[in-house]
Amino acid sequence: MNTALLLIDIQESFRHRPYFTADALPAFLARTNALIDGCSGRGVPVVRILHVDDGAQAGPFALASGQVRPLEGLARIEPAAEFHKSRHSALVGTGLPIWLRRNGIGRLIVAGIRTEQCCETTTRHASDEGFEVDFVPEATLTFDMRHLDGSPLPAADIVARTSAVLSGRFATICSVEQALARAS
Repeated sequence: MNTALLLIDIQESFRHRPYFTADALPAFLARTNALIDGCSGRGVPVVRILHVDDGAQAGPFALASGQVRPLEGLARIEPAAEFHKSRHSALVGTGLPIWLRRNGIGRLIVAGIRTEQCCETTTRHASDEGFEVDFVPEATLTFDMRHLDGSPLPAADIVARTSAVLSGRFATICSVEQALARAS
């Protein structure tokens, strides 16, 4: 089965959000770059998806900001395709589904920012559309949040929860090495 790597929203825009912290960034970039290098070496197409605020003239997700570009430190590649999205799922309002079908892609490897938001939503949507999905938590990044009562909700807990709810129902949860082995 043909596989593609989706790099979802790994963009400079996030550095300009108030919740951004760089604590987990080095590990995320190392694992994501290993995934990119492994896919490139195996001939697996790498697809870049960047989030753009639809019609916004200002803010870090507006095209005019200059921040809608790959995150500094991400492996420099020439993607097989690139799409801009304005919704949570990379499959909504983009040409991605058409590109995937035209290229005979049946399995997706998901990596990106934010784990519980655009990565999870794209994973669920792709599964519902009939794609096999390998979700690679160590190649996703999110940030601390707060529970409704104001207590802390650490990013590690968000990643663990996302992995648990996707596993076996919407995706196969994989390490970088496992995803690469499945793509071979």
